[in-house]
Order: sequence, then C-alpha cells, then structure tokens
Amino acid sequence: MFDDSKPIFQQIADTIANDIVRGTYNEEDHLPSTNELAVFYRINPATAAKGLNLLVDQGIAYKKRGIGMFVAPGARRVLHDRKKNELIATNVQQLVHDAHALGIDLEALITLITQEYPHD
Repeated sequence: MFDDSKPIFQQIADTIANDIVRGTYNEEDHLPSTNELAVFYRINPATAAKGLNLLVDQGIAYKKRGIGMFVAPGARRVLHDRKKNELIATNVQQLVHDAHALGIDLEALITLITQEYPHD
C-alpha cells in the first residue's frame, strides 16, 4: 500500500481524503481511530495519529474529545476543488504544453481527448 514517494502519515491522510471524495465517508461520519488505522496498516499509532491530525489541520476532519475524529462539514467540496485545481495545474497544463511541443493543434488535441473520455 505504501511507497517511498511520500511520508506514511501523508499517505494515510491522502487515502482518507480520497475516500471522502469518493463518498466512502460523508460529512459528520466517524473516521477510523488511530489504533484501527495502526492495526489495519501495521504502522505505529503515532504515524496514524499524525495522518489524522494533518486532516484536522487542513479543516477536513475535526476531533470530538473522547469520541474520535469526524469528517468536517464541507470537506468533500474542499477536497474536490483542491483535486480539480491540482489536476489542472499538473496534468492539463503538462498535456497542453507537450501537445504544443509535438505540433498537435488544439482541434486535434480536443479530438484525442474526446475519443478517450468515457461516454457513460
């Protein structure tokens, strides 16, 4: 599950954030405890706590003393907007740059994207 690209606590936070975006956890849902995460991922509880606290610091989760961590109101929207901006800033800008460098004009690029885009 974990790789060396980022610290484990960051990967824990990212995993939970992705679960919130996908709807696995909704607003006000109880998040897994530090101990549950530590056992499931076979990591140190302090590492799991650091991941959860990162979400708290970002306003994605909040603590109820003695009860646990919960998904903050508006967290899904915040995460969705953040991921959309990251997608545009990294993938789309790079795609446009690379397409231009390869001589692919806008119409051809749009055609390629249209062909690849899922048609549900």
